[in-house]
Amino acid sequence: MGLEGAPQEAISAWSAPGSGENSKVGIVLVHGFTSTPSVMRPWGEFLNGHGFTVRVPLLPGHGTSIADLDNVTWQQWPAEIEIQINHLLIDCEKVFLCGFSMGGAASLHVASRYQSQIAGLILVNPMIHRKNVWPTAVKIASRLVKSFGTAGSDIKRGDVIQWKYDRTPMRGAHQLLRLLEETRPLLPTIKSPLLLLRSATDHTLPASNSEIIVREIGSSMKEQKLLHNSFHVAPLDHDQEIIFTESLRFIRQSIA
Repeated sequence: MGLEGAPQEAISAWSAPGSGENSKVGIVLVHGFTSTPSVMRPWGEFLNGHGFTVRVPLLPGHGTSIADLDNVTWQQWPAEIEIQINHLLIDCEKVFLCGFSMGGAASLHVASRYQSQIAGLILVNPMIHRKNVWPTAVKIASRLVKSFGTAGSDIKRGDVIQWKYDRTPMRGAHQLLRLLEETRPLLPTIKSPLLLLRSATDHTLPASNSEIIVREIGSSMKEQKLLHNSFHVAPLDHDQEIIFTESLRFIRQSIA
């Protein structure tokens, strides 16, 4: 699914102030590579409905054209998350990061530097490596091949849409691999509590991504939940409610 016909509100950044006693808790929800806030907004709206202050950013290079994604550096993605965290910290006492797929890797990279500010990490089918795919090889290939088509959204449900690019730029893919390469060594330094939700059937990322994170992260408090009725884009799939309720439980438990 490309972006043609996408409602502007689905592919734009979204934020909402909190209310009541939970308004001092901020949450940043980060979408994946080639995707848009459309994946994270229902989750963000659920959490905001429980009073939390929520921000769903649009990552640089996304939501416009693949030409823009072809001209970003990997550092711009964590930098955008840092902007969101710092905005929340003006009024919020605690901040949580929720990352999906590549958004999980970018969130982990930020968490390694914001140890005292991050009260917890919630990751859904996060990305941390691509086996037998090397950044240098992709960089060389990008001189010959500008982009390649994608297989579409890996969603079990047939009645939802993930608004995303339908092609992947090679230079953007190289930057994604650089992000993974730079983030994995940081895992042992991350001490924030972790909730990781992984789909039992994921046609996009192998389970080794979640296994590496759970094994190598330095968090003393870490949980892993298996999602049995969703594919890769689980925040929009059949297990959406499980993700919502488990994240709410985890946040409440972490701030108690």
